[in-house]
Formats: sequence, structure tokens, C-alpha cells
Amino acid sequence: MNYKKTTVNFLFGSIILCATVLMSVALGGNAFAQSGPLAGKVICIDPGHGGTAATDSYRQGPTGEREEWVNLRVSTYLQQLLEAHGARVIMTRTIDEQVPLARRAELARENNADVFLSIHHNATADDAVNFPIIYFHGNISENLAGVRLGETLAEAFRKHMYQKEVPVSIVSDHTVFADAGAAVLRGTYGIPAVLAEASFFTHPPEEQRLKDTVYNRREAEAYLDALINYFSAPALPIHDKNSIVAQIPPFRGLQEADRMSPIAKKWHDDYAAGLALMNKTDSAAWREAYEYFTRSARSFPDSYVAGQDHRHRAELLLRLGQETEAKQEAIRTAEYYVPGWDAAEEK
Repeated sequence: MNYKKTTVNFLFGSIILCATVLMSVALGGNAFAQSGPLAGKVICIDPGHGGTAATDSYRQGPTGEREEWVNLRVSTYLQQLLEAHGARVIMTRTIDEQVPLARRAELARENNADVFLSIHHNATADDAVNFPIIYFHGNISENLAGVRLGETLAEAFRKHMYQKEVPVSIVSDHTVFADAGAAVLRGTYGIPAVLAEASFFTHPPEEQRLKDTVYNRREAEAYLDALINYFSAPALPIHDKNSIVAQIPPFRGLQEADRMSPIAKKWHDDYAAGLALMNKTDSAAWREAYEYFTRSARSFPDSYVAGQDHRHRAELLLRLGQETEAKQEAIRTAEYYVPGWDAAEEK
């Protein structure tokens, strides 16, 4: 990757954006900044990762563009846009450096943030995959504000970054971090917060787009659009964790580098194989279908079919007379996977 060229493009893009902001102010944008829905809001932006180029090899695209670089470019553009709209922005990092996860959450709490956004981009073994994944912490029925923030952002990603109604996963962080959820979301619980993976840098065409600072600004505009819409609606509550739903037993899927393994690439094939066996009438076929759905869910626990994997697992467990386990899977599906965002997939 020509990192020097990318950096020059980024700086040039920042100059253009600043000029646009100044022009907006000159034409009356300052009045909007003082009275619009973002005026006075404290937004904590967390550019994910940072400073890991020497310690991992999987957090980069096919031609070497690293996630942490993209995260920071998008975050910096978003900072400029938000400040132009009257928001106060807290950045957890401004350079390519490692910042402890606990410190990132502390910055949001110390500054009484109104929203916490952790900005990421994704990777998986299947290089054909490209869609957004947005995580909230805990359970759907308890983290109402986080879920709505995720849905608002999903709409904005579709509007600004995709040419069709791409499937979106809006899921609990317990789908990938089964025991405790993501550290930055766990540490900011009580603040409306999401960790968003806007796209996959392992998808070759997307990696090329992510190198383009114009595209990075477009993504920042999606976040801006989402926040304006979010704060334009009445606030929703965040209830204490497990105050409505008892703690759900963990289901552990593949994480980090393990998601790049050959078995992980079969996530959708396994899902399809499970569907093909669902209509059989013998218990042996049901057990085989259950194993396919289980493997699909483990390989890609936050995919746009993972919620359906668990829903089908619940149905199969019920057919097989395992009512307690079936109920557990039904609760997992209802609390961890926001329905209605999986586009044209099988319902």
C-alpha cells in the first residue's frame, strides 16, 4: 500500500472538508450549529484498535490496507462534521497508537458523553462478504437506546454506502464475546453506545474503496446523519443488565484470527444445508440439520443468518424433545438478534 499517498490524500481531504465547514458557517450554518439536534451534545468517538501493525497480520485487506488506519480517517472526518454541527467531540485516540480498552470507556464516562461510537471495519474468511454489523451491549429488551442507535445507523449505512438493500446485522456483543460482551460497550453501559463495523476490508473491492478519502468522508457522513436522526427523536431508556432477562448461557463462536479459518468460510453453505434438512421427517435428519446450524452460527456468530441459525436450532431442539434447551435458544434469538434487517434472506 502507498501509505504516503493515502496520507497526503487524507490531509488534502481534510482541508477540503474544513473549507466546506467554513463556507457553511459563513452562509448561516453557525446558527444551525447552535440550535440543531447535535448542539451541545457530547459525542465520544473511538477509532478502533491502533498501533497493532507489528503484532498481527489479519487486520488488513488483501493489498495491505489496515483497519486501524481506516478507522482513524473516518473518525477524524466525523469529528470535524460533528463539531461543525455544534457537538463537543471526545476522541479516544488521534494517532495510530494502542489505547487500553478500559481507558476508552473511561473517557466517555469522565466526559458525560451523550453517545459512544466505536468505529471499526471487519474481516472474515469469505472474501465475498460485505455488509454492516452493529453491536449493542447486553439484551434487546434492556438496552433500548443502544438498539435504536444501531437501527438508525443501519439506515444511514444503507443510504450512504450501499447501492442496494444490503442485509445488516444488529446484534448483541454477546454474540461474539459470549461471556461478557465487548469491553468498550460493557464499560460504557448506561450511555447509548454501539460498536459499528461499516464494511469488510477483506472484500477486495471494498478495501479499494476504503483507501479513498472521499469514501471515508461518505462513511463519516453516514454517522452524522444517524446521530442527527437519533437525537431528533425522543430518548429511550437503558435498563440495568439482566433486570428483565436472566443471564443467557454463552454460545461461543469463532473470534479474531480464527474467523479467517477455512471452516469459517462455509458459514452460509452450512446454513443452506441445515435448511435443506429442516423439512425431513426423521430425527436423524433433524440432528444433522442442528449440527449444520450450530456450525454456521459458530463460524460467523454475528452474520445476517446467525439469528436464524439459532431460531432453527430452537425449533429442532423442540422437535427432539429438549424443551429446556429449546427455550434457551429462543430467548437467545429474541434478545441478541434484532429482527427485520436481513434483507431477502429466508424468514
